[in-house]
Amino acid sequence: MEARHRPAARVICLDAADRVLLLRWCDPADGTRLWEPPGGGIHPGETPLAAARRELVEETGLDPAAVLERSVPVERDVRWKGVRFIGSEDFFMARFAEERPSPVRTGLLPDERISLDSYAWVLWSELDALPDRVEPPRIPAVLAALVPDGPWCEGPR
Repeated sequence: MEARHRPAARVICLDAADRVLLLRWCDPADGTRLWEPPGGGIHPGETPLAAARRELVEETGLDPAAVLERSVPVERDVRWKGVRFIGSEDFFMARFAEERPSPVRTGLLPDERISLDSYAWVLWSELDALPDRVEPPRIPAVLAALVPDGPWCEGPR
């Protein structure tokens, strides 16, 4: 399997109840399903923050101004469309004042419309209960790095 690094940025979105927004994707190559925060590749000349905000709008239609400037690097090892993507990605955080703001699909590319199965706002404490793999698998640790005083820092899961 081909392995490569693609510079990318992702956004962990939190609603008013500290639920995490995850997108459920279905890999067109093998049918594998996975949940992950909105995000994607960084275009040439684009900053990670600009990419995170652009991807948030494209994949969810949510307000890009909610994405905070601070990020943490997260090592990824994900298989998608027969390619193994490895390397560090920048993870940002966005907070929304309302509960479960409604994402929209209007900014998705045609192949993304086919691959994006659903959206879900999930309590961070219930991430392990999702029926499919969550990427990255340690979202509470990423949250703890971004927001050290959050409820996800109150002890081991």
